[in-house]
Amino acid sequence: MSTMTPRATAAAAVGRTQKVRRRPWYRNWQLYSLLVLPVAYFIIFRYLPMAGNVIAFRQYMPGGNIFGEYWVGFQNFQQVLSDPVFWGAFRNTVVLGGLALIFGFPVPIVLALLLNELRSAGFKRFVQTTTYLPHFLSIVIVAGMILQMTSLTGAINHLLSQVGIHPVDFMTQPGWFPAIYVGSEIWQTMGWGTILYLAALTQVDESLYEAARIDGANRWQQVWHVTLPGIAPTVVTLLIINIGSFMSVGFEKILLIYNPTLYSTADVISTYLYRYGIVSGSFSYAAAAGMFEAVIGLVLVGAANFVSKRIVGASLW
Repeated sequence: MSTMTPRATAAAAVGRTQKVRRRPWYRNWQLYSLLVLPVAYFIIFRYLPMAGNVIAFRQYMPGGNIFGEYWVGFQNFQQVLSDPVFWGAFRNTVVLGGLALIFGFPVPIVLALLLNELRSAGFKRFVQTTTYLPHFLSIVIVAGMILQMTSLTGAINHLLSQVGIHPVDFMTQPGWFPAIYVGSEIWQTMGWGTILYLAALTQVDESLYEAARIDGANRWQQVWHVTLPGIAPTVVTLLIINIGSFMSVGFEKILLIYNPTLYSTADVISTYLYRYGIVSGSFSYAAAAGMFEAVIGLVLVGAANFVSKRIVGASLW
């Protein structure tokens, strides 16, 4: 039988905790070594290139000084903000990003909730597999599929002709581009997003469902009062991340499927930067436009995080 007093026992426990906390980091070097490649990736491809943003304030000439020839201050930013083409691309970025967020963000949540209610394991695996596959397709393949399906002889026009509607040349009519882009984004990303929510659903305490059933809650009430609050932190975190990438609308897909006839609704900031920076060689001008986009993204992330922390109580930091 132990003769230690409660105070002595507590002191011993604190001492053991301090010893664990003071354990040298190199004792777990195998775990820390797993961070080497991710950290190297972010340093090399994310942080070091940020030094190149200085050319937004300098006049860069190909073949000259990598950080620009001479200082021009905010001249490049003034040119960007006075360019109506840039503001057209900015408007398209907001529209496409907003539509993708409004219509695309809830789809994985709804799909995860539906899959969570399935009792047939085989059918559940089939649905998961078919919805995950588009995420792993090359963007070139996805773009090719979009162009094939929306062509005058594609599957969509074939179905329209079956019901007596004349074929529509979707890829020459700007009004159709937002629907085509947002629809393809939902199809391609909903399965991958569902994985995260299904993982979050496994963390919801089953005793909460039992208590809800005892109180007479039906399935919908259990979902509304137990399931959704249980995955709320995951939903909020992913929403903030999506808002942060709000301005970086899919560059590769748009570049592969759009054409000059669609510029009025399809040209976004990333494709605008590609044409002016890479194709035209105006690197300083493109750097200024890109920095403007990055600042807006930073403001959106900060605002979304602040609002979420105040209202929901969950945030990234």
